[in-house]
Amino acid sequence: MSGVAVDIIIDSPLWNSVARLQPTLRRVIEAAAAPTGTPDSELSIVLTDDATIRNLNRQWRGHDKPTNVLSFPAHDTRPPGAALRLLGDVVIAYETTAREARAQSLPLDHHLAHLAIHGYLHLLGYDHESDKEAEVMERLEREILARLDISDPYAPRDEGLSALTCPTMR
Repeated sequence: MSGVAVDIIIDSPLWNSVARLQPTLRRVIEAAAAPTGTPDSELSIVLTDDATIRNLNRQWRGHDKPTNVLSFPAHDTRPPGAALRLLGDVVIAYETTAREARAQSLPLDHHLAHLAIHGYLHLLGYDHESDKEAEVMERLEREILARLDISDPYAPRDEGLSALTCPTMR
């Protein structure tokens, strides 16, 4: 098998308003897998709400507030050559994602694509704890998004809005 197996779990009915949600997320993850060298892998994307992600954020990160995306790497111990490499789970909250998209005048599906890529890269070990790490991760995010014809989420926006700033992003 070649490709990324993406299990999409819609945990909140709020996500039902997003058109072509599952095909879009699969296309986004396939685009992210190509430059990162992880085509034969699998992951889950859980689409939830602020209440659920707030509980996860409190439990796993000690932050008692909702956030846009959380990643839970699987630390797969399968040997090289195994059929698929299990990467882990990406959890995305609807209300925070929608609120950020509105505030930045972005289409919701573009912001969702960015968050899915961001979470996917965390599963691969990318991080943004230091400026150097953030630069590497953001450059890769920009490259993947450009392949999908999605504008740079870190670029300054019209109307004086600054570049993207999210709780889980720098």
